[in-house]
Amino acid sequence: MTRVTGVDACRAGWLAVAKDTRSGAVSWALYATIQDLLRAQPAPAIFAINIPIGLLRSGVRECDVEARALLGKPRSSSVLPVPVRAVLRARSYPAACAVSIGVEGKKITKQAWSIVPNVRTVDAALRANGALAERVYEVHAELSYMQLAGGRAMKESKASAAGLGARRRLLAKHFAPWLAQVLAERRALGSAEDDVLDAFAALWTAERIAAKKQLRVPARLQRDEYGLRIQISA
Repeated sequence: MTRVTGVDACRAGWLAVAKDTRSGAVSWALYATIQDLLRAQPAPAIFAINIPIGLLRSGVRECDVEARALLGKPRSSSVLPVPVRAVLRARSYPAACAVSIGVEGKKITKQAWSIVPNVRTVDAALRANGALAERVYEVHAELSYMQLAGGRAMKESKASAAGLGARRRLLAKHFAPWLAQVLAERRALGSAEDDVLDAFAALWTAERIAAKKQLRVPARLQRDEYGLRIQISA
């Protein structure tokens, strides 16, 4: 195993930050589609992607419930409610709400709808390639930051300058000067500052996965009806 990659969705597509675990070299790239990312060479042994993977037909994922409990308030709100699988078929927010009402008895939030296109594309790519799916892990940036901070959830939101600064300082301990360089290039990469930070947080977790030292949420691995993991790594 020589290459691990952290990934976050951004305005222009998918920002990937990779590390060669032998040399320590870090590289980065923007991919327009998830298919381009997953086909890129050299192929990473592990992808850690900041997007929900593994969906239920109904109900709430245990990993999301546990993640909110671990983070506590106010960061628990960063764990968005993940739509049930049937919602992926919807192509508009009203249609998604109608599906959700039929299955769950309630609408989905607009925040949850905002991630559906990315969830849909990742889900389709992994269902089409079971071997690839075993190399792709779901992460949640706030859980990764919590682990980076020694088990303490971040106090400030990423929407604030203080919150961005706190996360940047945590990551700089592990990834300077690469972090500074990617931040300087973020506009060319079609990424906001928090996208860059979250991709590096995912990379940090990818290294932990490679070393089998990650926090697993929940501890017992669950899978959906297509065999995809329903577990967050941090």
